[in-house]
Amino acid sequence: MTTPRTEHLILPGVLTADEAAATVRGILAVQREDGAIPWFRGHHLDPWDHTEAAMALDAAGEHEAAARAYAWLARHQNGDGSWYAAYADGDAADVTDRGRETNFVAYVAVGVWHHYLSTGDDAFLDRMWPVVHAAVEFVLRLQRPGGQIGWRRDDDGTDATDALLTGSCSVHHALRCALAVAELREEPQPDWELAAGALRHAIRRHPERFLDKDRYSMDWYYPVLGTALSGPEAKARIEAGWDRFVVPGLGVRCVVPNPWVTGGESAELALALWAIGESDRALTVLQSIQHLRDAGSGLYWTGYVFEDDAIWPRELTTWTAGSLLLAVAALGGHEATCRVFGGDHLPRGLEPATGCCA
Repeated sequence: MTTPRTEHLILPGVLTADEAAATVRGILAVQREDGAIPWFRGHHLDPWDHTEAAMALDAAGEHEAAARAYAWLARHQNGDGSWYAAYADGDAADVTDRGRETNFVAYVAVGVWHHYLSTGDDAFLDRMWPVVHAAVEFVLRLQRPGGQIGWRRDDDGTDATDALLTGSCSVHHALRCALAVAELREEPQPDWELAAGALRHAIRRHPERFLDKDRYSMDWYYPVLGTALSGPEAKARIEAGWDRFVVPGLGVRCVVPNPWVTGGESAELALALWAIGESDRALTVLQSIQHLRDAGSGLYWTGYVFEDDAIWPRELTTWTAGSLLLAVAALGGHEATCRVFGGDHLPRGLEPATGCCA
């Protein structure tokens, strides 16, 4: 029998109640006892995908498991507010990439706000506020004068001056969620508001401030998913790239012209489509990637090379399943997921004055 907390995960042609439950069990089976959620057992964990999987667990009503995932982040945060880019499965002390990527660090704010909206747990928010605050402060130390965010700090302390559009869009979303947490706590953060506004201005008006990754589908839809674009501007961007990236009946290319569609990008595009009121197209995209579903585990293969009719790589990733569950939850009206990704309920920050950052 479907319970009220998971009925929003049933979507025709995408998930039945049993299939949704199996996908959730698949993520839980990968989660370690200490709360960490690696890509799959034996592979590494990164803070962004770990958080996305935790959000999917909250969308499925698995709040205790999600809380353990956030507790893992709190325990492993570095003194400067960051996390490393990758940790080995099995030993949290075994860091496999000691760089600190800004979008990875910022995303905790999205997850924390989503968990709070899912649970109403004030004690959780009290515990995680210092974590979110330190993470945002780390990220904003890498903001460039033009508003864009340097993408990484190396282990030797060298800050990247180059910015990635996808990463900066994800940071923009995280800043808005962090501001929502601050607003609820009545702890104003004017510097964050200015940073969010300057970043949004750069995303909307200054593509030259970001590395050219136009071949990647994420650079196409992330300004919408990251809530920097909305309304007609967002719809125009989606239309402009549709035929270039979407393969009807199969999903979304990761990068053109490669004949490779990926579940994560497809589910994220569906979430962006939902956010701009294109629910029918979002549903079609989610239906198109069900060929990636592994019936045994309930998880999803990362991608499919359609010219070779081959699943590649041969990995069932928690973050692919997590992104699909979040897109389904939004289409199903899950309030916390809708409020986090819809954008209308998040603080906007302060736009630069005319002529600033021009």
